[in-house]
Amino acid sequence: MAKGSERLIANNKKARHDYFIEDTYEAGIVLHGTEVKSLRQGHCSIKEAFVRVDGGEVIIYGMHISPYEKGNIFNKDPLRPKKLMLHKYEIHKLVGKLKEKGLTLVPLRVYFKGSLVKVEIGLARGKKLYDKRQDIAKRDMKRESERDFKIRLR
Repeated sequence: MAKGSERLIANNKKARHDYFIEDTYEAGIVLHGTEVKSLRQGHCSIKEAFVRVDGGEVIIYGMHISPYEKGNIFNKDPLRPKKLMLHKYEIHKLVGKLKEKGLTLVPLRVYFKGSLVKVEIGLARGKKLYDKRQDIAKRDMKRESERDFKIRLR
């Protein structure tokens, strides 16, 4: 695998539906050997995951990495909290922004960057129901216009 290439493992589509993503950060993740082997097979889910800053450390909760089949006693708990690696100035910046009302951290995607596992986390503000309806309406309008354009080309 080339040094700069990225291979997607898991994507959190629901996060972009439920939140306005204001800023994104790329973080490394602290894993054990069998967890990395399981990720290479694509066994990961971040649908229920969330991120918190506890005592100067950024930790992801609810990220499910399925146990590696051949890992036997070396397998870790699939839902154990995992530490994310960010620079100290990024953590301080996040703590300052999280004190604002309505902001939270959500994982957006998990991917391999070269041989390293990375997590993209987003600083997000929750959407209201009418915002979600507007997004769905825009998406439907776009889909219809593309369909009309495709029919005209024939």
